[in-house]
Amino acid sequence: GVGMGMTAPVSITAFPAEDGSLQQKVKVSLRIPSQFQANPPHPSDESIKIEERQEMTIYSMQFGGYAKEVDYVNYAAKLESALGSEAAYRKDFYFCNGYDPPMKPFGRRNEVWFVKE
Repeated sequence: GVGMGMTAPVSITAFPAEDGSLQQKVKVSLRIPSQFQANPPHPSDESIKIEERQEMTIYSMQFGGYAKEVDYVNYAAKLESALGSEAAYRKDFYFCNGYDPPMKPFGRRNEVWFVKE
């Protein structure tokens, strides 16, 4: 019953398939605003879970525009190519992040994150 408004980034955990496409299994995460961090309201929908994301180091690639699945897949491939074989990171998932509301037409910010191992 508590309205918290939208937060940024909206983070989608993507699970890549063998061919690089995304599996249907995704997890959408929203940041709980600072004033609710210590005592977040309890969700009334049991499919919504409150999770604490542990500290992590990431490799990131930023891009603009209205991001679609194909854009995240392409930029994940570019990030993988840029990192080469030297960087150790989780290959079973990555994060697709959007920072802007849908009504913002220009100067949009999106990122792909790989979690460093």
